[in-house]
Amino acid sequence: MGNTQAALEQAMQSLSPVHLELVNESHMHSVPPGSESHFKATVVSEQFDGLNAVKRHQSVYRSLGDLMQRIHALALHTYTPAEWSARQQAPASPNCLGGSKADQL
Repeated sequence: MGNTQAALEQAMQSLSPVHLELVNESHMHSVPPGSESHFKATVVSEQFDGLNAVKRHQSVYRSLGDLMQRIHALALHTYTPAEWSARQQAPASPNCLGGSKADQL
């Protein structure tokens, strides 16, 4: 685990997660080997009870603060414990299609 991933995981502890999974998916993208730029986070917290998806994501972003400056992408999957109990897994990430808008200029 790299420094950025460890820092992100530590920051998300403020959400009191009952389940937290943070996966570095940088290897699935057009980035140098060893990069820490693309992550998938599955966060299960009682703090999400009664919040819609936007409010849940805002809670995660607030917990990360300036750490968001270190990464390019963060796929968020946020659940209450009851939702997680029924689901037990987050959806798989799509395959990267490569390139960027800059490549089209």
